[in-house]
Amino acid sequence: MKYLVIIPDGAADQPQGSLGGRTPLEAAATPHMDAVVAQGVIASACHTPDQLPAGSEIGNLSLLGYDPFEHFTGRAPMEAAAQGIALGEGDWAVRCNLVTIDQVDGERVMKDFTADHITTEESTALLKTVQEQVASDPKWNGALEFVPGVSYRNLLIWRGDKLAAPFDGSTRSEAPHDWTDLPVANAHPRGPGADVLVELMDATCELFADHPVNKQRAAEGKGAATNVWLWGQGGAPTLEPFAQKFGPKGAMITAVDLLRGIAALVGWDRIEVEGATGYLDTDYAAKGRAAIDVLDKYDIVCVHVEAPDEASHEGRTDEKVKAIEQIDQHIVGPLLEALKSHGEWRVMISPDHPTFLSTKKHTHGNVPVTMAGAGIAPDACSAYGDANAAASELRFDQGWDAMRWFIQ
Repeated sequence: MKYLVIIPDGAADQPQGSLGGRTPLEAAATPHMDAVVAQGVIASACHTPDQLPAGSEIGNLSLLGYDPFEHFTGRAPMEAAAQGIALGEGDWAVRCNLVTIDQVDGERVMKDFTADHITTEESTALLKTVQEQVASDPKWNGALEFVPGVSYRNLLIWRGDKLAAPFDGSTRSEAPHDWTDLPVANAHPRGPGADVLVELMDATCELFADHPVNKQRAAEGKGAATNVWLWGQGGAPTLEPFAQKFGPKGAMITAVDLLRGIAALVGWDRIEVEGATGYLDTDYAAKGRAAIDVLDKYDIVCVHVEAPDEASHEGRTDEKVKAIEQIDQHIVGPLLEALKSHGEWRVMISPDHPTFLSTKKHTHGNVPVTMAGAGIAPDACSAYGDANAAASELRFDQGWDAMRWFIQ
């Protein structure tokens, strides 16, 4: 049996007036997703329980069959795993965004959680300055390491054997993408160790103000990285290998470190694709081709696409619809055709969480899931979409149960 999982990140949404009362999934031309529904079933699943953050770190754990109440320790440790960073006892990983915060009517407002999509080269230079001028302070005893990632997505590693971290499980922090265009006065970390995170964030404001990187960006008409934003902290997670838990041997195709990290933690190989950016300009067709190329090697292949989520964060309805259509045309369609030569197969298509265009935020709530293939008896539905899924009698209120249903 070949299993295929396609994750259009954040694709679930509300009806939009500009789309005639349809959601982006319903407005998009998705003949191949509709074909999966027509051959199989449509269901509703909740991957983001109300008691936990409504983010991809929770949603994708659940989607891949892992109870987030049992396994989630924080987003940053998953991204550390993507970079091959081992966390020992007492170590913490903290997500480190480069952001743009502006003064608006006397308040500090999150203008851009990506620092105007800063390049990896630029973010690396800025973090090098932070490491040299902030982390090197003797009071930290060498415990802090700022680790460049991709673009605005970076990490801070706190080594507990050098200095005990002041955080614990009750420390709370906010994802910057949930505060777009909003004042951030109430978005700063809180609880044990929050003062340390805020101190580090504030220390970068002065460093970045006159940094050569920002001067060059200003000359090019680009937004500045005003400071780092620290969030998503946690210690090392423990996840049972997917093959041990469910049976199939898997591979992940994604441009996002979070998904790379989850893949590493569950024992999946990661397939890197040239042109996969984690943004709207990603090479959808290259991702589809990469998945086809490895179908013979793996029992289960997962293709994650970040673009619908990015469109929602920017409030761009047209781009969200376009991203969904690109996924259907260049990933779902070619893979369905390729599966015909691989004997028995099953396909699952599911977002990890809703991301509302109206709020530009991840949100709690159910997402539409469709599953088809050998042994799955078709229901009466023939079109993929939010409303059809909500009307289905097949529900996974604990979203992590959907993967076991799909495989077994």
